[in-house]
Amino acid sequence: MSRTKTKFTYIDLFAGCGGLSLGLETQGGELLLAVERSPMAAETFFHNLVSPIPDSNFWADYVKQPLAKQVESRVLVSELGNLLEDSLQVGKLRDQHPDVVVGGPPCQGFSLAGRRNPEDKRNQLPWQFLELVEQTNPKMVIIENVVGMRHKFSADQPEAVFDQLQQALRETGSGYEVQAVEVNALHYGAPQHRPRLMIIGLRSDLARHTGVSSTGKLWKSDFVESAGDIPPLAPRPTVNTRDVQTVRDAISDLSQESHAGKRGKKTTFQKLMDDSSKWAVTSKDSKRLLNHVTRNHQSHAIDRFRIYQCLAAAGLDAKILAKIAVIEETEARRVLELALKDLKYPCTAPDGTVLARNLKEFVEVCWSARTKKHSQKVLPWDQPSRTVVTIGDDYVHPEEPRTFTVRELARFQGFPNSFEFRAKETTGGLNRRNEVPQYSQVGNAVSPFLALAVGEMVTRVLEGSLTNA
Repeated sequence: MSRTKTKFTYIDLFAGCGGLSLGLETQGGELLLAVERSPMAAETFFHNLVSPIPDSNFWADYVKQPLAKQVESRVLVSELGNLLEDSLQVGKLRDQHPDVVVGGPPCQGFSLAGRRNPEDKRNQLPWQFLELVEQTNPKMVIIENVVGMRHKFSADQPEAVFDQLQQALRETGSGYEVQAVEVNALHYGAPQHRPRLMIIGLRSDLARHTGVSSTGKLWKSDFVESAGDIPPLAPRPTVNTRDVQTVRDAISDLSQESHAGKRGKKTTFQKLMDDSSKWAVTSKDSKRLLNHVTRNHQSHAIDRFRIYQCLAAAGLDAKILAKIAVIEETEARRVLELALKDLKYPCTAPDGTVLARNLKEFVEVCWSARTKKHSQKVLPWDQPSRTVVTIGDDYVHPEEPRTFTVRELARFQGFPNSFEFRAKETTGGLNRRNEVPQYSQVGNAVSPFLALAVGEMVTRVLEGSLTNA
């Protein structure tokens, strides 16, 4: 396990699998408590950031332990509200004087009026987050969420949730100086476009002592050479435009060809993913690559992936297979003939499979593969990944006729190879409401690369605060 000397202590609420904590720990953060209601995501967090789970029975027994015992072990598998009802445990946290409280509470129903309506369950989680902040009085608070929080979720909202939550934090406890930021993990070293919002607060007394203040408006991250003046309460970008990481940089060593030695030397990014000494992960080194299990696709799905790859190579939109699925056959064939007429034939997929020798054959192939499902996107080798989401089959490999593995998507996020995702890989149907399998854990996580920059910012701000306080 690699970590610098402890620089600050923190509590992670709505912790998920631990992407934010991984970056904070690597930068010298010391976890006091993580709260995560999903046993699946919490298992991954515990295994990587607290202690390796020794056997299959350990976690089943752990989640049955009383709240106090779990708090003592630093991972509470429960709703945050249950912790807040235990004044003894909250008091113990307060007595530890946490430096930072972080987390991403679901905010879709939040409003400043919510505190006056305790029956509205949509409002409870953000208020519970702020209640723990008020109870523990941390020096800093960091709230992370999706960019949609900048917009109103309903017409009757007076203003966006993002703006209301900033005001609520300003008024929490003795008050906080609040900076709003919109950050993209791409600007911090991840091979992925991943915009997110953050609200970063410094306790008012410390802000006054150090002269740290907010800009009063939203700051947006950019590449280093274009970032301009960076507010003190914002994570500093680390990447120049010439150093942007791509899908190839991230995962070319994991493709089938690479095992035959055809991919050459590992990239700098891949070496960083291999080097467990660079990350604060508790699991031991393993020669076996974890979580890299390809899905068993049916033959018709494999054929469709090859079509998507050929269309992508020609600059054509894969949505055409969904478009033709909802129109009459004669019209659909006409649409296909127009769209595919300029393709070079024979049409060959990246894996060498010949899909069609001429336009007529390719029209037949596409007609047979039509689908009403949303079109899946092929991720190009030489561009960053699109935003990793919780469903594992949204994106198609650039070379092989398959979707990505958990490990490949974790690479796009910036999780090192030594970080092992636990529980089952995926789920479906109504189980999606309650289960958080590996694909969802990856898609929900904060990019560890962004978290590293957040940890650096926390250290810088707190050292200044303590020096001048």
